[in-house]
Amino acid sequence: MISTKEHDSKIKRVIISQEEIAQAIKKAGEQISKEYDGKPLLLVSILKGAFVFMSDLCRAITIPLEIDFMSASSYGAGTVSSGKVRIDFDLKHDISNYHVIIVEDIIDTGRTLKEIVYTLSNRNPLSLKIVTLLDKPDRRVVEFEADMALFTIPDLFVIGYGLDLNEYYRNLPYVAEYDA
Repeated sequence: MISTKEHDSKIKRVIISQEEIAQAIKKAGEQISKEYDGKPLLLVSILKGAFVFMSDLCRAITIPLEIDFMSASSYGAGTVSSGKVRIDFDLKHDISNYHVIIVEDIIDTGRTLKEIVYTLSNRNPLSLKIVTLLDKPDRRVVEFEADMALFTIPDLFVIGYGLDLNEYYRNLPYVAEYDA
């Protein structure tokens, strides 16, 4: 456990404010609602980081939808991807009768999400798209693009709004640069 003083001292600067996040999510919710109206929609949150984004996004979508969760990791306890993707928790839904939107917190190297997309594509969803809160294209090591990225950021280690370092900082209402 770290002290509040130590915790707060590692927040270098706010990159994306709570208000900017809320506005972008509202716009994304409107777009998704329009595109998927009358279609069976399943949002899939990639745990743990995307749970905050998923919560706000699903409330911004005004059409009927269902949600499910997956957990995959490539970071472990560090700040650099290990390069090995591991699916820790899988979906409960048979996705073959749904339009699936994967809701992700950040696309960094692209390895984790590319593996998840491959896995879910083989389950024959009606369609499969990716919505990410943050895109960090400078770090990409595999060819991969989101269908919708709310924000593009430079190569910084960021925390907050679900993003963590060793499980801390997820509860920040904004995205901040971590001061290593």
